[in-house]
Amino acid sequence: MKGPADVAIVGAGPTGLALALMLRRQGRRVVVHERFDAPRPIGAGFMLQSTGLSVLDRLGLTARITALGQPLNHVFGREARRRRVVLDVKYSDLKTPRPDGINALGVHRATIFHVLHDACLAEGVQFQTDTEVVAASGGRMTTARGGTGPTFDLVVDASGARSPVAHALGVAQGSRRAELPWGALWATVPWPGTPFDEGALEQVYRGASRMIGVLPCGTRPDGPDRLATFFWSLKHADHPEWRATGLEPWKAEVRGLWPEVSPVLDTLTDPDQLTLARYGHHTLPLPVADRLAVVGDAAHSTSPQLGQGVNMGLLDAQALADALEAHADLGEALSAYAAARRWHVRLYQALSMGFTPFYQADGKSLPWVRDHVLGKLARLPFAARMLAATVSGVLLDPRSSPSPSGEGGRSAAETGWGRQGDTTQV
Repeated sequence: MKGPADVAIVGAGPTGLALALMLRRQGRRVVVHERFDAPRPIGAGFMLQSTGLSVLDRLGLTARITALGQPLNHVFGREARRRRVVLDVKYSDLKTPRPDGINALGVHRATIFHVLHDACLAEGVQFQTDTEVVAASGGRMTTARGGTGPTFDLVVDASGARSPVAHALGVAQGSRRAELPWGALWATVPWPGTPFDEGALEQVYRGASRMIGVLPCGTRPDGPDRLATFFWSLKHADHPEWRATGLEPWKAEVRGLWPEVSPVLDTLTDPDQLTLARYGHHTLPLPVADRLAVVGDAAHSTSPQLGQGVNMGLLDAQALADALEAHADLGEALSAYAAARRWHVRLYQALSMGFTPFYQADGKSLPWVRDHVLGKLARLPFAARMLAATVSGVLLDPRSSPSPSGEGGRSAAETGWGRQGDTTQV
């Protein structure tokens, strides 16, 4: 084992848990610090793309998550008035689909949490709960109660987009966080069945100010019922008015735009069933400092239009674990991690910033361009493959890039992440 022997990870989301498992399998002592009294999943269902699946392959966990998730083959959206298809992405258009035929999964966050958390416990990852970390420097962490813990060889911040640790590092580096005015209400609902396509994320738009979506996300580990994530685009500033108006006028508006979604709305009887997600755009110029690495949304957050959040975090975890294994010197390892993720992160941050106004914005010009120009361009022969690659996260494909030591993609057995015979290669 090279590099740090004792590693603290802040945050028990998918990125933090995946990294904890990787580093523990490398022989390191790993302690995950979680602000809640017990680790638990938070958030809606999401799309696990081929990039994220490749990380789970190396961990030997793909089959377990696939058994609970819902394979997806299509992402499409229609404008509400004429029902014209204006977004049409098929995973079959990928230049190199996965050998198992599963190029994307709709997954409930409870599922990926359950699989990763159980694997971490089985490997001996330690958890320290009810500990909210607000600062980290020189391998030591400060909690919200003002206490400081022991010194670690490395602290990794995986605590999400609102991380105070990453915020302080960004301020020191001169970066700025842009809060986006638009967010989304979301809820986990029973899978509605016909006429919805169980293999597709379906969306309906009216301009760029109204967006409705239904994402199939398989089942939770605690029950057999199939689920979906329902979402409705909304400005943060409009949320109080939405609550005050009541559900029925809102439901009438949604049904007017997408009548087929009525069975989903019937399951929503209390405003508290819908959670408001807030988005911001932020990218750390350098996601490392003295004995500190930042991964996932803490390092780079944006709107979810391209569905890359969890996947980018898993790729960060992979890159950091590879770098720590390849370099005995911690400074060299952290520099290698930052370099390995730099251009892929920057590309997708730029793409997300460019795409978001076409789907969440005021005004009529951008949605008109989306519906009448981009929709037609997307049907050109070259565009289908480009769209599929963009949504899958494989532009500047991080799965095929050299490892930090200059080697090609290595197997789980070679990296020490997985268990021999328990991994599917991509």
